[in-house]
Amino acid sequence: MSETILGIEAGGTRTTLILSNTQGELIHQRVFGPGNFRVIGKQGLLDLLKSCANDEQDPACVCLGLAGVRDDRDRGWIIEAAREIWPNALIWVDHDLASALIVAQRNFKKADSHVLVLSGTGSCCFGRDKEGKEAKCGGWGHHLGDRGSSYDIAHSAIRAVIQHFDQTGSWPKLGEKLLQASMHNDPNDWIPWFQQASKTEIAALAVAVFEAFKKRDPLARGVIYQAALALVTDAIACWKRLESKTCYFVLAGGVFLKQPAFTRLFKRLLREIKEDAQIAIIPVESAWGTIYAGLDLHASSKVRRSRNSQSAARHTRTPLRDQVLPVATQISPTEIRLPLSRKLDVMSRGKAMDLFLAEDESIPSAIREEKKKILKWISWVTEGLKKGGRLFYVGAGTSGRLGILDASECPPTFGVPASMIQGVIAGGRTAIWESMEGAEDDFKAGFQTLQRRGFDRRDMVLGIAASGRTPFVHGALSYARSLGARQGMLSFNPHLEWPRDHHPDVVICPEVGPEILTGSTRLKAGTATKLVLNMITTLSMVGIGKVKSNLMIDVRASNEKLRDRAIRMVVTLTDVNYDLAHSTLLAAGWDIQQACLILEGKGDRPKA
Repeated sequence: MSETILGIEAGGTRTTLILSNTQGELIHQRVFGPGNFRVIGKQGLLDLLKSCANDEQDPACVCLGLAGVRDDRDRGWIIEAAREIWPNALIWVDHDLASALIVAQRNFKKADSHVLVLSGTGSCCFGRDKEGKEAKCGGWGHHLGDRGSSYDIAHSAIRAVIQHFDQTGSWPKLGEKLLQASMHNDPNDWIPWFQQASKTEIAALAVAVFEAFKKRDPLARGVIYQAALALVTDAIACWKRLESKTCYFVLAGGVFLKQPAFTRLFKRLLREIKEDAQIAIIPVESAWGTIYAGLDLHASSKVRRSRNSQSAARHTRTPLRDQVLPVATQISPTEIRLPLSRKLDVMSRGKAMDLFLAEDESIPSAIREEKKKILKWISWVTEGLKKGGRLFYVGAGTSGRLGILDASECPPTFGVPASMIQGVIAGGRTAIWESMEGAEDDFKAGFQTLQRRGFDRRDMVLGIAASGRTPFVHGALSYARSLGARQGMLSFNPHLEWPRDHHPDVVICPEVGPEILTGSTRLKAGTATKLVLNMITTLSMVGIGKVKSNLMIDVRASNEKLRDRAIRMVVTLTDVNYDLAHSTLLAAGWDIQQACLILEGKGDRPKA
């Protein structure tokens, strides 16, 4: 191992590599192409890191500040990838804002907090106080945020030009400059170009806007003023969230570094709000923050270089200290091999099918053993829904998908709002149809998902996990527990010991036994999950009056099949003929209950 530190800062436009010795003295520096983790993906990042390894194959520390890194799941994956390339090195991973902020903290120490204000292709404000508390405003990407960035400036300028043209009929000088800069002949050419141009291509037009700004072009001045004000607003908000008395605002990114007039405008606007604001341009390239992180990492005798540990990933505090999982005293039955299926690979399809059906026959009796617990949960859900609460299913993989499936069927079947029964899956939307590696291991994400969905103590959450130990699920349960809300767990592992004060209100655990395909819990465990969820929502909906007899009286009659069903339900419930039921439903807006009231003389009859 050489006594070197390899620092890599990757952004949306370029990647900077710095190699230093363990005293922080520069050995050499190189520049590569874009390295935003969200844009180039896992394979792109692997290729980038392998290219960087040509500069130093065995450093003491490798420190990565990467745009696009959002959470511990990202950091964990990147740490493991880096360890494959540099197996002997200490690894530090964070987003590029964190490495830039380290430069600010190292060079401007006399403040209770520091806020980095970044404006380049994208933008963000990121702050941290002396205790490690963090605040962030922006960084949502060019579609949702990046206020005050070069992309935002270019995009806003083109919109301003088009608005001016629409309202006055005259083509402004700024429009001429932007057509020239984008190499288009007609503003109509911008329409298809914007749909396919990259963020960097559009952001490059900001140079033309700044040139017009220097010549006091009124449209450009308005755009630049709004961009600076947006950054000031976010910077102040960031500082206020840190709740510190003194703050150093450190400016970074190409817009601040290359456009001094913009920097002066920003400072003036900031001091109009905070007169004593300390403001400075970042004194060295922000990539040096990765080297400073490496120096601290190398000097620390407390860092443990565990291959599977993420403790060295960051030196900031996590708001979640209560990351407790139940202990498995034995291997889960779903992970045990089923003797009857050990020859599945050579078994005839007919025998294999018979085996599937025979194994599934055991599921109802296993569920029946948990009848009291299921009924208790249904009772809680029914009462909770009556009081305005909501039911959340939380799971990963198959468990999460089944929760989403059951939740999505409730609005059309029972006429309830989509918010009443919600399915949450680790990894989010993409994980519904695509495997998301590592998503289920993110406890913090489960906690924050319920937090961001506005979960409160009236709501209920049912965790679904075949093993009973999925961290994402337990993160959600932990958040519910912190509010005093009802928590349940649907699991297929009876060999769990729950830590004190962490036992859900009810644990439903049908013992369905080993799977035909070992560990494939989409089979018997999945079937049992679907049956249990069917009963929970159906019987809860019965409890809140969404069923009469055995009819779905609040079904949404959104197609011909369902409209015919609605008519037949009215005929059944009121003993009228088909045509009268049909006309009454039309008058009632296809509201089955209202139509029945009309026909029973308890509501207004339709006009002839």
